[in-house]
Amino acid sequence: MSDAGLILDHVYEHEAQKPNHVFLTQPLGGDKVAEYTWRQVLDEARRMAAHLQSQGLPRGAKVAILSKNCAHFFIAELAIWIGGYTTVAIFPTESAETIGFVLGHSEASLLFVGKLDTWEQQKPGVPAGMPRIALPLAPAGARSEYETWESIVQRTPPLTGQPARQADELAMLIYTSGSTGTPKGVMVSFKAITAAGGGFARFCRARLGNVRDYRVLSYLPLAHSFERSCVEAASLYDGGAQIFFADALETFVQDLKRARPTVFISVPRLWLKFQHGVFSKMPPAKLARLLSIPIVRGIVGKKVLTGLGLEHVVYAASGSAPLPAELIRWYRKLGLQLCEGYGMTEDNSYSHSSYDNFSEPGYVGVAMPGVQVKLSPEGEVLIKSPAQFSGYYKQDELTAESFTADGFFRTGDRGELRADGMLKITGRTKELFKTAKGKYVAPAPIENILNTNEMVELSMVSGVGQPAAFAMVVLSEELRPRLGDAAVRREVEQQMAKLLEEVNRQVADYEQLKMIVIAPEPWSIENGLLTPTMKIKRARIEQAVGPKIETSYGVSGKVVWG
Repeated sequence: MSDAGLILDHVYEHEAQKPNHVFLTQPLGGDKVAEYTWRQVLDEARRMAAHLQSQGLPRGAKVAILSKNCAHFFIAELAIWIGGYTTVAIFPTESAETIGFVLGHSEASLLFVGKLDTWEQQKPGVPAGMPRIALPLAPAGARSEYETWESIVQRTPPLTGQPARQADELAMLIYTSGSTGTPKGVMVSFKAITAAGGGFARFCRARLGNVRDYRVLSYLPLAHSFERSCVEAASLYDGGAQIFFADALETFVQDLKRARPTVFISVPRLWLKFQHGVFSKMPPAKLARLLSIPIVRGIVGKKVLTGLGLEHVVYAASGSAPLPAELIRWYRKLGLQLCEGYGMTEDNSYSHSSYDNFSEPGYVGVAMPGVQVKLSPEGEVLIKSPAQFSGYYKQDELTAESFTADGFFRTGDRGELRADGMLKITGRTKELFKTAKGKYVAPAPIENILNTNEMVELSMVSGVGQPAAFAMVVLSEELRPRLGDAAVRREVEQQMAKLLEEVNRQVADYEQLKMIVIAPEPWSIENGLLTPTMKIKRARIEQAVGPKIETSYGVSGKVVWG
């Protein structure tokens, strides 16, 4: 396979050279799946592209996709690109208000409605006159109300030839998940998404080595750059990958075992949830003891990974937020070489990754090929990537502010750079806060310590202007249903008090925590306290707990129930 050409050139090459290779595997419920070869994928995409052109849309028009991950997300995006248009993907968990904002701001001309859980609540966000097409797994209401994908491709002859796109044409607008406010439209050119897809495809093939099977489970939101670049674009570029999809949260383990992935990418919250699931079946101390015995370590580790559906994984990675170093070490004791990566929507997630000799826990690895990195005098990480975005849509002033004079993107992350190129992220510049002691506290490193405790699912460190910092924690999913038992609550209080002491031993005096506050309910996408990529919305959480925290500073206890 040649490295020349843009991403669609590679797609046409796969269509011609490996038409019968199964590219996409979509679960349909139960044990049923639909498989799509490259020939089938391109046949449907070409037919839908012809239909879009028949609607008289101007070249470069924005076409939106609102859907969970599924085979027809890939196929619809290819149709949009082949037709000459630009994709606007919307997170499938967004509110009607945000959907309305994204469709309006992007000036979208048409909407593909796909696999969704709450379409009836989201539908009011779509402008009344906007044309809509229901994908095969769309909710029944959408499929009865709008023209379906199947009926269109059945009657429409496919576009022929190899319709080309230019390097600087917009392939997509990616709207950031809005952890700091209104979503921004990140403009991604065909040159940029090709650089990201090609870079990740070559990186994964190098990690797989002699293992030819390149199997991936796609379940992190495709509306986000992480999954779009690392999974979709990489597989479109590579051509030999097989992408499996998850059907539902309840079937995730079954879907994982069907896929038997050789490359598995996740986010810190899910890596922690996997660990908590293991601990619910085997106490941490017992597992640690077994893993310390050389003769049984391999057997026990393999059994645990098989239970998780990860026994075939050759390369495992985490991104989106910092991963506790202790958690990385724990997975490696099991025999899974979990590595950490770093990237942003603005560089299509193509920035840094750890691997082989560059995989020390606590670091996000070294710059990917073609990426340049340096630190500003203030310690901000500055990046120049071949997959860099073209700017923020309709926000020229913000675009200009986001770059240095020599073209490096200001990431907003603080970091440390070692002589060997290893990068450590020490927190977001905007997340730093001052307590009444007058010194800045970086919450991320302290949260990483808290998150390694098996009782903790998520944590947030805050304390702006307060006498000292504090932590708020969400207890683990396994623990929460048992809190009605007074003995369990006492045990939680004792363990949290011990955790508080452990944290305070490891941080500077001005960073020490006054207390641990136990969140009254889990943080979720649905209650607006997590972004669609599972990052905590600090301002929203601080706003929600503010009055309670004020009174808690007068309490003498180390553990406070929120």
